[in-house]
Amino acid sequence: MSKRRHSRSRRHSHRRHTSRYRKTHNLAGKLLVLFELLMTIIFIAAVWTSGMIPGSYIAVLSVTLLVLFGVMFGLQFLKSKVYIVGIVFSLLISIALGFGSYYMFSASRMLDRVGGASYKTDNMIVVVRADDSAENITDIKNYTFGMQTAIDQENNQKMLEDIEGAIGREPDVKEYPSVQEEAQALLDGEIGAAVYNEALDGIIEESIEGYSDQVRTIYQYGIQTEIVQEETNVIKEDESFNIYISGIDVAGPITTNSRSDVNIIMTVNPTTHKILLTTTPRDYYVPIPGVSGEQRDKLTHAGIYGVDVSMATLESIYGIDISYYARVNFTSLIKIVDAIGGVDVDSKYSFSAGGYTFTEGMNHLNGEQALAFSRERHSFAEGDNQRGKNQEAVLTGILQKAMSPALLVNASEIITSVSDSVETNMTRAEMATFISRQLSDGSSWDIESVAAVGTGDSQACYSSGSQLLYVMWPDESSVSEISSKMDSVLNGQ
Repeated sequence: MSKRRHSRSRRHSHRRHTSRYRKTHNLAGKLLVLFELLMTIIFIAAVWTSGMIPGSYIAVLSVTLLVLFGVMFGLQFLKSKVYIVGIVFSLLISIALGFGSYYMFSASRMLDRVGGASYKTDNMIVVVRADDSAENITDIKNYTFGMQTAIDQENNQKMLEDIEGAIGREPDVKEYPSVQEEAQALLDGEIGAAVYNEALDGIIEESIEGYSDQVRTIYQYGIQTEIVQEETNVIKEDESFNIYISGIDVAGPITTNSRSDVNIIMTVNPTTHKILLTTTPRDYYVPIPGVSGEQRDKLTHAGIYGVDVSMATLESIYGIDISYYARVNFTSLIKIVDAIGGVDVDSKYSFSAGGYTFTEGMNHLNGEQALAFSRERHSFAEGDNQRGKNQEAVLTGILQKAMSPALLVNASEIITSVSDSVETNMTRAEMATFISRQLSDGSSWDIESVAAVGTGDSQACYSSGSQLLYVMWPDESSVSEISSKMDSVLNGQ
């Protein structure tokens, strides 16, 4: 009898212990599921504030997550051990929502970083001969500094003031009528150091082959200037717009002024889903508004004075307004193409470049291959004209891939990977709106490419003094035809 009472007492004690154990763990499970609810709220807030996800998607996502919360919370009131399943799933959902929130907030920060560009940078440099023993600016305080007087005098003066502060004395300066003569004087030993805007390096290389290998930069000073533009909200209003895509090749910050070797205008009609890509040869011989007066210069040289000057020059050529710009460093082309898993590019010719072979017809290219394809011009009778068409072909491949709703889901990852080598004056909100619209719509785009043509010649250019350089006189009938095409796309015709 005593043994039976003892057994019943042990079973009763076990049940009380089990009950307390379940209550304790049910309480922990309920708290964990409530944490899931908190993570759900944070995630929905991150998605909503990013502006990249359509409202209909957010609504479905919100309902789904709230239903999951309700199910997981309900499981915590069951007496069977099924509540453990709820705890496990709730934990997994919370972790996923945490990563998702981080992902969306990071995407918003990256859009802020890439977009809203409002200034340009003139990187003023002091260079010495490559074999000079000087290591810093104070080592050359007693040198004679060369300086060109043809252009960029305001920045020259700011640079002289900065050098004076750095060396503690007024520098000894010898002036030259052009940057080419200044550079040659440095190589000939007439001066100990040369001072000029780094953007002029390309002009020097055009007259002194291998110049960059014979000098080294010992000091630099960045001068930032605000880019003043009219505010526009065209993307929000579903209006058509033009965006200038400038391809540059600089080692420093993407904001640094530089010659623009790729000059493409993308005319976009969001309503008809039409895009016109227009390539203008880098050597187009045109006046640079606000800079060269009536004197002509190469289009590529407009970039020396800033992306806004390049835009103004193209606006003058075609009689259009350009609302936006995107500057892309050549190194970013590799990152962009690789980030989207490569591109399919239609080549008009079979040729080899950069260690790669391209066949006539469709080619699937990775980043390195796309860069080699875009840069080659010596393989073609049309030279730079065909290079421009190849660049359009690569851009078309990128756009067709990037406009895919499936790929736009990874937009933040792509933006993150190229954020250091791309800048645009589109705001974060405008870019997010465009991504959201494409995700919601999902329509394919009709992309057409055209290229301006002209006649080759040798002429003096405003930015390079009296030296004769290869230029291309614009074919006015070609320009007029392209202007009409732009107008048709903009007006939905």
